[in-house]
Amino acid sequence: QVQLVESGGGSVQAGGSLRLSCVASGGTFRTNDMGWFRQAPGKEREFVVAISWSGGSTYYADSVKGRFTISRDNAKKTVYLQMNSLKPEDTDVYYCAGRRSDGYLQSLGHEVDYWGQGTQVTVSS
Repeated sequence: QVQLVESGGGSVQAGGSLRLSCVASGGTFRTNDMGWFRQAPGKEREFVVAISWSGGSTYYADSVKGRFTISRDNAKKTVYLQMNSLKPEDTDVYYCAGRRSDGYLQSLGHEVDYWGQGTQVTVSS
């Protein structure tokens, strides 16, 4: 069983930047596809981005493409989300997510095996 702990959330002005971190423990991190989702009150949880277990492939939602960058350091069992040019509509709770890789990165957008507890991101205009 993989445990995920997020950090790095906070409040910023529109146009600012934040970097979220997700540290994994237990299980076999190396074989997990990883990603980030976000959710605002009263809304459905939204897929943001995924990265393959090898780090060689990424897939971004259109809403964040060109502004957010995902990366991972398997030696540190950590996934990062660099968020630039933040907009008020990016205000959400951000959740780290993991899935045992089945060879298809897009699978993470449909089913998640492990969730973090979430970290709040607030962007003011």
